[in-house]
Amino acid sequence: MKYHVEFDIDLKKNPYKGKYIAVEGIDGSGKTTQAEKLAEYFRTKGKTVIQAREPRKTGVIGDIVQKVLNRKLKMSTLSLQYLFATDRVLSQEEVIIPALKRGDVVVSDRCFWSAIVYGILDRTGGQYNYKEADFMLVVYSILSMYHRFIVPDYTFYLKIPLEAAISRIRKKDDILEIYEDKEKLRKVIEGYNWLSTKFDKEIIIINGEGSVEEVTKRIISRLSL
Repeated sequence: MKYHVEFDIDLKKNPYKGKYIAVEGIDGSGKTTQAEKLAEYFRTKGKTVIQAREPRKTGVIGDIVQKVLNRKLKMSTLSLQYLFATDRVLSQEEVIIPALKRGDVVVSDRCFWSAIVYGILDRTGGQYNYKEADFMLVVYSILSMYHRFIVPDYTFYLKIPLEAAISRIRKKDDILEIYEDKEKLRKVIEGYNWLSTKFDKEIIIINGEGSVEEVTKRIISRLSL
């Protein structure tokens, strides 16, 4: 039996004096590098900066997540998404909220927006069909899970072509993670493009091509702190 479900979600804004900035994008987009550059930029402005990443690489949950991502431990994709959620709860409670309360600047490599893109990929097998009601229900069910989480003051989505991302990934010495697959990345790009259109007041698209310095300048030009 089919049921029509429709509802609105009011995302939780940052109520604290600190600023929360996240850098999003597919693997190989340069988000980790740009998160580092942003942290450096704010420190030159005399700000206390806390750097965060999601998922974390340390801690009980972070250790398990990294083993799954690096193919050292097998786990269903749905189980992995719940681990991501648990890690985000801990990150908010232990790192992000205390820093924002102190008035610090938090620069995060990914945030809860990733849960939507990767969560849909895992829960639907990447069969993105934007006209189907069940697709929307998947999106909003994931969002509702994060309703209590603070939305970054600025979320920058580094947009680059698939082939550019693949080229960067191949240059790494690390073991390829489970999402660093060409077809999966193609679907993730679809998800991010849809997400940045659907939530255009929350997500700022940045051209991720060019030198590191050029991309950093593009990001900084969109800040008004």
